[in-house]
Amino acid sequence: MSAALELRDLAKAFAEVRALDGITLALAPGEFVTVIGSNGAGKSSLLKAITGHLTPDRGTILLNGADITRAPIHRRATRISRIAQDPQESSCASMTIAENLAMAALRGHPRGLGRAVTPQRRTRFRDLLAETGLGLQDRLDTRMATLSGGQRQAVALLMATIANPGVLLLDEHLAALDPRAAALVMALTAARVTQDRLTTLMITHDMQAAITWGSRLIMMHAGRIVLDVSGTEKAALTIPGLVERFHAVSGTILADDRALLTP
Repeated sequence: MSAALELRDLAKAFAEVRALDGITLALAPGEFVTVIGSNGAGKSSLLKAITGHLTPDRGTILLNGADITRAPIHRRATRISRIAQDPQESSCASMTIAENLAMAALRGHPRGLGRAVTPQRRTRFRDLLAETGLGLQDRLDTRMATLSGGQRQAVALLMATIANPGVLLLDEHLAALDPRAAALVMALTAARVTQDRLTTLMITHDMQAAITWGSRLIMMHAGRIVLDVSGTEKAALTIPGLVERFHAVSGTILADDRALLTP
């Protein structure tokens, strides 16, 4: 089976800092990979290279076998969706829930002068929103700015997946939420990933989340992948074990790395 997303020898440097240092990674269709590492490890640079917001100095990015290394952002957006850490970044605050969902549903399609929020689309949006269990199906005309962070991320998740992109990038999408909202959004995320068989990369600083979710875990340090585990090896991971593995492969004293140690 060919990879849904493949990175070959990806490199990017900023002055003397190597943000990406020869990253080679292949994700099978529907694979859910969690990504963990200390601040400055290269996690965000990795996602930005995939979305096209960062141009690598070297290497190749393949999407379903097609080279997209130099493809413009708007062409990738039809097949690659990203949810940001800040709930305000993934949606338009001044637009309604229905308008945001319509904008996402039409991503990559020709835009005419017709209405984006049609009666048929409103019905579909209600059905999707009802699945969140947040009562948002009755608030289609509510502006996004009035929603809580958890509600906005739930809508952002629907926006990111409504057009069946194939690849979903989660850039610490739970970090700004309280524990209850984070648990809800994560459960919705897992359900959507499974239902649509989305190939998923989820960056997180939460080691327990990295262990619990997904079928594979990779750890980054200094722009490199220093750990890549899946199957029974991943299932057996614990937070102390993960800390020990990181110390062994990186030589870094984790006690000085508050970001990675955050439970």
